[in-house]
Amino acid sequence: MDSDVKGDVIVVGGGVIGLTTAVLLAERGRRVRVWTREPVERTTSAVAGALWWPYRIEPEASARRWALHSLDVYEELAEHSEVTGVRMVEGVLGETDLDETDSWAAARLPGLRAATAAEYAGTGLWARLPLIDMSTHLPWLRERLVKAGGSVEERTVSAFAEAEAPVVVNCTGLGARELVPDESVRPLRGQLVVVENPGIGTWLVSKDASGEMAYFFPQPGRLVLGGTAEQDVWSLRPDPAVAEAIVRRCAALRPEIAGAQILEHRVGLRPVRDAVRLERELLPDGRVLVHNYGHGGAGVTVAWGCAQEAAGLACPAASG
Repeated sequence: MDSDVKGDVIVVGGGVIGLTTAVLLAERGRRVRVWTREPVERTTSAVAGALWWPYRIEPEASARRWALHSLDVYEELAEHSEVTGVRMVEGVLGETDLDETDSWAAARLPGLRAATAAEYAGTGLWARLPLIDMSTHLPWLRERLVKAGGSVEERTVSAFAEAEAPVVVNCTGLGARELVPDESVRPLRGQLVVVENPGIGTWLVSKDASGEMAYFFPQPGRLVLGGTAEQDVWSLRPDPAVAEAIVRRCAALRPEIAGAQILEHRVGLRPVRDAVRLERELLPDGRVLVHNYGHGGAGVTVAWGCAQEAAGLACPAASG
């Protein structure tokens, strides 16, 4: 391979995992190209409610490390929230108490406390956590990558052999099921309803007696309502009955939501796996392939921690 491409990296996948990994590599001097099947604004990441909190992700010890590193980054990015889309927002994690929370959370989040009866009718934790507006954050990541000399290209990849670079990073999420192939990656369907915000400034994550989720996240100019977690369901078409149920469950928590005008329906397929695959392998032709996929519903939560580890695996000399 020509000496002038030794620093080349192709990152396959343009969601939050791929873009974050690409940004770190580009800022460490690598010439990075992101190949994404969908425009950044139409990836699964764009659908995310995007509250920082570990959700359906293993291995636990690694996920904790990745999440805490990402928390450090998000706290810094929140100082420029209008540009980055990251804000620190208060809210309640329902059906959770301090005794059930790992000690790392209490140590790292000093404001973590039991919710009062006025804040939540059941048992809950009051926390101030990063809440990311993905409609701002994803374009910001793309712009940061371009400023570092990287590029984003819309391109469908059917085999890693197509990526002619010494280093390839696989951040394809659910796409890894066929591309690797890895049948252990499965969809966990999530449906959301976006409404006009009736004046709610805090977020809430709850679960009713039947185990159904309800959550709402105040984003600029709107309120995102959720949600569902349907294993092995591939449909991207919003279900009207499911949407009605989401609004009903959220309105039971905050009655003013019932009359809010619906702006949009969203569906995304979380790439769930028994454990995140974050490892390096050599392709038959001697090139490096780094896998960074299977983050389930916690991609935003662990993005920067996983990116740091993936960048170190992809280009050890560029780590740090």
